[in-house]
Amino acid sequence: MSEVEWWRLRAAEIRERSRPETVVIVPVASTEQHGPHLTTEVDCALVGEIARRAARIAEAQCPVLVTPVLWTGLAEHHMSLGGTITLDFATFSALVKGVCRSLVRQGFGRILLLNGHGGNIAALTVIVNEIAPELDSPIATATYWLLAAKEFGAILEDQPNVRHACEAETSMMLAIRPERVDMLAAAETVGPTGREVADVIGSEAAHRWRSFEARTSHGVIGVPRRASAAKGEALLQAAAEAVSRCVIAREFWDLEA
Repeated sequence: MSEVEWWRLRAAEIRERSRPETVVIVPVASTEQHGPHLTTEVDCALVGEIARRAARIAEAQCPVLVTPVLWTGLAEHHMSLGGTITLDFATFSALVKGVCRSLVRQGFGRILLLNGHGGNIAALTVIVNEIAPELDSPIATATYWLLAAKEFGAILEDQPNVRHACEAETSMMLAIRPERVDMLAAAETVGPTGREVADVIGSEAAHRWRSFEARTSHGVIGVPRRASAAKGEALLQAAAEAVSRCVIAREFWDLEA
């Protein structure tokens, strides 16, 4: 098994792998509040772990590398609850595009921006649609829990997929950083505590910007007390396998642009 983490390799070793068929996974996350029971590292820790696991699965079938996690994203909606570092879209876009340009300049031809934060989803789609034609390279974005939605739904008990500081995220943190989880605090936090868009219009198809504080007084949406390390390990593995399928899918990367 070869090393897949960019930071653990020397420059000469990275140059040896800089081929058009190498897939570079760029984990993109956020540093933000995750309720009273989880640390602010959650999105970074989880998407980084999933990216590394996916790369180790995929490397048997294609060359793959994982860059360091981009640790800040678009999290203005969390700011009122503290503990959050956010960017505006222009800065976030410039950061992600700069990473993509750096990779393409070195000869890498396939880039997967692997997202681990809900607030980044729309922005990453726009960024990919702008940077891929500019660089004339296959650049993609995917959010891990959407790739693994079916598998996540079968594992979770109180929610169909990832929400926030919830059964899913708490379970995965229990699997990889149990010392950073306060399950006593989790016992009293269930959200949302305010009305949601779907409560008002009967659908989630419409969008309004709202602060997280308006939706949940304690910063949690979901039922974290139902979390367990066993669920977390199952979720992490399901996500890694789903991401690896995307990484090794030659037809995906060879689609005509």
